[in-house]
Amino acid sequence: MGPLHGFRIIELAGLGPGPFCGMVLADLGAEVISIERAGSNHPAAALDCSRRGKRSVTLNLKTPAGVAALLDLVESADALFEGFRPGVAEKLGVGPGQCLARNPRLVYGRMTGWGQFGPLSHAAGHDINYISLTGALHAIGRAGEKPVPPLNLVGDFGGGGMFLALGIVAALLETQKSGKGQVIDAAMTDGSAILMAMFHSMHAMGLHSLERGSNKLDGGAHFYDTYETRDGKYISIGSIEPQFYAQLLEVAGLPEDLFRDQLNKANWPELKQAIAEVFAQKTRDEWCDLMEGTDICFAPVLDFEEAAGHPHNVARETYIRVGDMIQPAPAPRFSRTVSAKPSPAKSYGSDTEAVFTELGYDGEKLGAL
Repeated sequence: MGPLHGFRIIELAGLGPGPFCGMVLADLGAEVISIERAGSNHPAAALDCSRRGKRSVTLNLKTPAGVAALLDLVESADALFEGFRPGVAEKLGVGPGQCLARNPRLVYGRMTGWGQFGPLSHAAGHDINYISLTGALHAIGRAGEKPVPPLNLVGDFGGGGMFLALGIVAALLETQKSGKGQVIDAAMTDGSAILMAMFHSMHAMGLHSLERGSNKLDGGAHFYDTYETRDGKYISIGSIEPQFYAQLLEVAGLPEDLFRDQLNKANWPELKQAIAEVFAQKTRDEWCDLMEGTDICFAPVLDFEEAAGHPHNVARETYIRVGDMIQPAPAPRFSRTVSAKPSPAKSYGSDTEAVFTELGYDGEKLGAL
């Protein structure tokens, strides 16, 4: 089940983007064994989406027995990834050199904010810092206002977890040809920088200003923004292309003589005010009745609880129930190697005995762990 079925991947558990990467790989069918700290326990662990579909093993990597057990497990693995600061894995005895010595075919993934080298590589940081350094945060926000953090989607998950998952899959493909493993340096600064590639191109072409909130895609344009409705909710409009813009004018009843010159940036503030006044006259549901499913490029702005009940998401089963929780379904979808429904997150260490019994550990050796 899933295109990565048959691959064994070890996750040295951490926070946020690392477990997210492991979740994505598990969703795609890999056997992901999460190595969690001995003594770990949290009453809400079963509600952590990022732990779904994985086997949970607890080891104390600060003991020789714990390190030896992990290296035994490495021999049967296709990949391993960690999210420690540079040098920490080596100090523990489970760095790339130690692991590749036991398994030369191993793909060893490393994810950090700043990368494995560079002046900031050993400094602490969070998503907001990484996307600040790459220009991504500067670009997000309203004109004349301060930058707005886009949750931690751009650095942690987009620039970090997803690029690490891509790197692991790409390296696994290469290993099938070469028979050799390698090390992946996945930095959130690198990932968030490459997510901005289109805007580098647009800026070079003179199509995107460095002035926040003044561009076609950053809320500067009246035809690409969110608007409040009569009931205090919001809708989104993305009528960029002329034919979609013409339909917007028609359905919303906007005067063509005023709105004709769509791309004249000098008119955008006036047009934004005018269109906001129109959208404030109806409720969100009333605008949905008029615009949803048309080529206007329209959608209601839903919170994530509302999103799970939207008819389109229901039809596609974009959200599923896993255990006691509604959560996003695995993505993307495959026609032949269909991903299985994820199993609920397990309690910490619930698979320790089973995993090491499979490796040939007897009762005495298990007891030592």
